[in-house]
Amino acid sequence: MRVAVVHDWLYVVGGAERVLREILRCYPQAHVFSLFDLLTPQDRAVIGIAHETTSFLQNAPFIATRHRWYLPLMPLAIEQFDLSSYDLIISSSFAAAKGVLTGPDQIHISYIHSPMRYAWDMQHQYLRDNGYRNGLKGAIARSLLHYLRIWDARTANGPDVLIANSHFVARRIEKAYGRRARVIYPPVSLGRYVDAPRQSYFVTASRLVPYKNVEAIVRAFAELRDLRLIVAGDGPDASRLRKIATPNVAFEGFVSDERLRYLLASARAFVFAAEEDFGIVVVEAMSEGTPVLALNRGGARESVSATAPRSGMFFANATPAEIADCVRSFVAQEDHFSSSECRKQAQRFSAERFRRELEDVVDHTIESREAAWNRIGRPHGL
Repeated sequence: MRVAVVHDWLYVVGGAERVLREILRCYPQAHVFSLFDLLTPQDRAVIGIAHETTSFLQNAPFIATRHRWYLPLMPLAIEQFDLSSYDLIISSSFAAAKGVLTGPDQIHISYIHSPMRYAWDMQHQYLRDNGYRNGLKGAIARSLLHYLRIWDARTANGPDVLIANSHFVARRIEKAYGRRARVIYPPVSLGRYVDAPRQSYFVTASRLVPYKNVEAIVRAFAELRDLRLIVAGDGPDASRLRKIATPNVAFEGFVSDERLRYLLASARAFVFAAEEDFGIVVVEAMSEGTPVLALNRGGARESVSATAPRSGMFFANATPAEIADCVRSFVAQEDHFSSSECRKQAQRFSAERFRRELEDVVDHTIESREAAWNRIGRPHGL
């Protein structure tokens, strides 16, 4: 069986690229198609990319630093990939990948990390955070997002099967596309530091951008002067957050994956205030035996257990006051949390489970197609 795997773009090794790695572990001979690839050869080898084709955007000016400029061209670029010689196409899509052109006798299974958040339910927040609410820039941005919504909705009918990375995303898919999606949680690398000694700090980790709500966490610890917070990550908000932070908040900047896992394993708890589609770092924290204090929205509601056996606690809104109250409540009940129960909860999201469930969906889809062909007659040449 000839397999193609389509991934939006390869820019950094994040959660979507970890999904791609596990897809390629299932289908190691697959040919990878991406809009552009800026990874190092080492990162490419870790993911398992052996054969790859990129689009005309690969050599576009400033693609390494301003790839968002090229959003209007991405639908056109993804449609230029010729996949006619492949039997099975698996797209890993958080932007345009699901829009590849396939024929009626090909099987296309699309793993949706999320519909384009900035074009759908998060459009107004995106415009506000980037200063595009008014004026000429605002009008251009709104027109572009309108065009992307139309294309995104139209191409949602192309895949034979849609897979969502959480029930939260499945609901967004049904709202945006009018289609139901099967849920397969993304793969998570489980704990490494089983014996790491617990230290006295709390930790949060994310890209420092407005929608991650790290500011609310930093301001919450201004009300908790007797408790320490470590912030891991970098981004446009870094300098502003450092200015408003109190002395009990320390910033580590960008950290390696190894350093992040050690920080997670040594912390009293991991604090997470973003409304994420899934939130892999939440499960990584639990896999290190660390409880999670999370916003009660998005994917965290599916990964964190706030009832016995408990792996964390929730706060209703991402405000400093509610986060601070949740931290105080955790401190009062800290002895009731078990590292082993946190690790057990994280086991539900292992890479082995992801590969098994993905292969089951692919096999079932192929068997269903074979049964249909047997009823109506196999297409010529297949």
